[in-house]
Amino acid sequence: MPLTPEQQAEIDSQRTTPRQTLRAVSEGMENHLYVAHQVLDHGLVRVIDYMGDDAAICQAARVSYGKGTKSVQNDEGLIRYLMRHWHSTPFEMCEVKFHVKLPVFVARQWIRHRTANVNEYSGRYSILDREFYIPAPEHLAAQSSQNHQGRGEVLQGAEAQRVLDLLREDAMRSYDSYEAMLNQEGQQGLARELARMNLPANIYTQWYWKVDLHNLLHFLRLRADSHAQYEIRAYADIMCDITRDWVPAAFGAFQDYRMNAVNLSAQAADALRRRLAGEVVTQENAGMGAREWREFQAVWG
Repeated sequence: MPLTPEQQAEIDSQRTTPRQTLRAVSEGMENHLYVAHQVLDHGLVRVIDYMGDDAAICQAARVSYGKGTKSVQNDEGLIRYLMRHWHSTPFEMCEVKFHVKLPVFVARQWIRHRTANVNEYSGRYSILDREFYIPAPEHLAAQSSQNHQGRGEVLQGAEAQRVLDLLREDAMRSYDSYEAMLNQEGQQGLARELARMNLPANIYTQWYWKVDLHNLLHFLRLRADSHAQYEIRAYADIMCDITRDWVPAAFGAFQDYRMNAVNLSAQAADALRRRLAGEVVTQENAGMGAREWREFQAVWG
């Protein structure tokens, strides 16, 4: 389970003790405060704190651009204008702090987004829990033959069971050794900061991750995409739901102009114009590489 009974009791206590505030409040986000959303087998995402809402984005934009925004008739229209024209600073006025529990190998991928403030659970000071990510059978796949960083067909039968057994046995064996290297039966034991190096990449860690809305949306555009690795996408999907409740107008514009939009290279735009004019366009006369041509065909047929 992602939370112990003691942790859940603490969260319940925090949720039942509201405090009066004069700051901007998002009712949708208030419903997520301190709620632990389970991810994978032992992971979680929960909102610790947030600042701002859709109105804060508009307020910042109007301060920045003054009379230039007077032609926009409402906040949603302004937000869509800002998103459509790739303005970023108004969205940076909103921030959110997440508590995330995730496997180390997912954390190493996640931390590549260097636009947040992060404080991670320390294996130097504390003993890590015996919790490991073991994929569900439907997510246990072979290496893709076309994508060097993707998955292919799902493993079946005896091969799938062999891999699952190896994952469980190796994880447990490494943790047994980790415990044995620490202070045991009166022995001095190895320092925690050294003993942890024996642990596998599927052990769970935790961190606080504070990010502004502009950079959060960039993270979600990449990690909630269907081509993203499943494990990090599982977190991003839940964070999409949270963000939609927090800033519904901004998230709607984000879906229209980022997540569900199509970006064209100069070659692809030219190929589309020529095709619409009735010309026969091929990969060779379009000047595209094989992968870009496949992606073009997938969208435009």
